[in-house]
Amino acid sequence: MSASTSLKNYKTSSDIWDEMICSDGIRDCYTTFAQSIENMSLEELSAKDELAKKLFMTQGITFTVYSNNEGLEKIFPFDIIPRIIKAEEWKTIESGIKQRLKALNIFLKDIYGKQFIIHDNIIPANLIYSCPVFIREMVNVQVPFDIYSHISGIDLIRDVDGKFYVLEDNLRTPSGVSYMLENRIMTSRIFPDMIPNNKVQRVRDYPDLLLQNLLSLSNLQESSPTVVLLTPGIYNSAYFEHTTLARLMGIELVEGRDLVVENHFVYMKTTKGLKKVDVIYRRVDDEFLDPLTFRPDSILGVPGIYWAYRKGNVAIVNAPGNGVADDKAIYSYVPDMIKYYLNEEPILNNVPTYRMEIADNRKYVKENIHRMVVKKTNESGGYGMLMGNNATAEEIEIYLKAIENDPRSFIAQPIINLSSAPCFVNGQIQPRRVDLRPFALFGPQGINIVPGGLTRVALREGSLVVNSSQGGGSKDTWVLA
Repeated sequence: MSASTSLKNYKTSSDIWDEMICSDGIRDCYTTFAQSIENMSLEELSAKDELAKKLFMTQGITFTVYSNNEGLEKIFPFDIIPRIIKAEEWKTIESGIKQRLKALNIFLKDIYGKQFIIHDNIIPANLIYSCPVFIREMVNVQVPFDIYSHISGIDLIRDVDGKFYVLEDNLRTPSGVSYMLENRIMTSRIFPDMIPNNKVQRVRDYPDLLLQNLLSLSNLQESSPTVVLLTPGIYNSAYFEHTTLARLMGIELVEGRDLVVENHFVYMKTTKGLKKVDVIYRRVDDEFLDPLTFRPDSILGVPGIYWAYRKGNVAIVNAPGNGVADDKAIYSYVPDMIKYYLNEEPILNNVPTYRMEIADNRKYVKENIHRMVVKKTNESGGYGMLMGNNATAEEIEIYLKAIENDPRSFIAQPIINLSSAPCFVNGQIQPRRVDLRPFALFGPQGINIVPGGLTRVALREGSLVVNSSQGGGSKDTWVLA
């Protein structure tokens, strides 16, 4: 079909996989959508874009940038053009994520238990023990149903070959799911007929699935278990998400000061006295959870909660100690974990990764630094990252020195030409780079992945950095039925 008025100036590049356009024209999954906007003027699209901005503003859909001196909260940038994925591709993504999470969960049980993977020389012991988020207090702790990572966000990218690759695993307190839900609501308002016309699968079941999973983790003797969401408070970058999820699940949003431990049981303070808590969906990092066990200066956690958990009197989601499985150096071993624990070949491949404690890798990265992205192994949100193609000589020198001083804390990967998707920017539909974070729920009944996820967008032309903290935005993700 011919390009619409809105799409006539859409220019793709031969060295970038575009989600909408291929050499034969518009891809099948975008055809119905393209026909819908064929007769829409750019003015109409601009009006829809303005409406979306106003709605995000009035509804307070925000995030916090800690390094920004202009103000604390920012409206989350939303792009009105959806990212569309066909059903067959989604099946591959879904099966690949399930396979990966099964292996990572067994790895967490193993590494805090018998450590077969170390004894069999699949992963070096020093890599585990030097991981700053390996929690020795979790060794030999009985975790409910042997599930460590109940809620995960797996970051995927599509390379120029059209295949999806796993960029990183987020298994601690992954964020972004509220924006996935809000983006769908927003798209339904500005393009009301398009979702049914395109046969888009639903994402709105996520809060119900999450609540079912949380309830299923409670002590079975409880007829009506109490579930709470533990937030660090209003100054946390994801506080909007904490309030949204608590509201959608119909559970209490609490801070550490709202909970108390007595006789190794956790209670919530209420106007009617103390009420026993059975399951805690915590959005507080491990080190701040319990000042008696971890950081004594923490005022975000609950004194004594670790021993209540250890004795099986409360379930904590996600389990403490998960960070060892999303350490970026250990990420490079996930394909080996899949083969070792499941005796299967990985369905989704990793991005090639160079661990900096290996001398040959350091030499190679130093010689090819302009084609590499260097990352700190335990940073997230786009922080602690060097894009070699955009860095100054001074920045490169600083990073190379830091790598020499502490190689364990860095990895490097080739700069991937992320796929592009149509975005409405500056009054035109233009390609911008994207990634995808699907959200998986792992409960006693198995793994659920809502069909979609958070598509993050590098809104600046030519940029590969999609993190909201670094100037990125997001868009609705449609998985076709």
